[in-house]
Amino acid sequence: MPNIGFRVLPVLSRPDKELVKQFEKVVTPHISDNMSRLCAMGPSLRPYHKSGKLVGTAVTVKTRPGDNLLVHKAIDMAEPGDVIVVDAGGETTNAIVGEIMLRLAQKKGINGFVINGAIRDTAAFKDDVFPVFAKGVTHRGPYKDGPGEINVSISIAGTIVKPGDIVVGDEDGVVVVPAEDASKILQLVRAQQIKEIKILDSIEDGTVDRSWVDAALREKGCEILDTADKI
Repeated sequence: MPNIGFRVLPVLSRPDKELVKQFEKVVTPHISDNMSRLCAMGPSLRPYHKSGKLVGTAVTVKTRPGDNLLVHKAIDMAEPGDVIVVDAGGETTNAIVGEIMLRLAQKKGINGFVINGAIRDTAAFKDDVFPVFAKGVTHRGPYKDGPGEINVSISIAGTIVKPGDIVVGDEDGVVVVPAEDASKILQLVRAQQIKEIKILDSIEDGTVDRSWVDAALREKGCEILDTADKI
């Protein structure tokens, strides 16, 4: 019988490393726009590191709030280039990771943490380029009792994260790209990059076309009065 709620599973497959690396060149808003704006982990997860982009393959952890035993196991299991994504229930009473775990993860070549919960030792994080996104901060430490699960599907702010998915985080937040859709999403994002560069250039040289604003308003039934005598 499977020990549901207290088990450790492997990552069965990871996307090609070169494909993952390509996401270092794109921003989360463009990724989100091309996934119908439904794959964000929510605005409560904020960066606590000095600088640097988070890109890597998800190792997922579902843990009891305030307990990090399974997170320690995930660090031991993770491979270089992985991102440890933890659903700790969004509870911020006890920290899930601190400086010791930061150093362990760095030493192993792990690319970062996403913690739906709290961290501590924030001075260590804010002075470092090791990416960490979390919901909050507290000095209160964690327990190490379990239960929890590693490499099962988890949900953070309504977004499903599966082991092996691509995780991208920057100043605007964290987004998850399903591994099976990553190549297609990357193509769409690159097309949007080109489109937005052209728009920015047209703003700079004064040729930007803003007629779409009034057209959209009229299509939606908005009355536009452009002179005072019509009021």
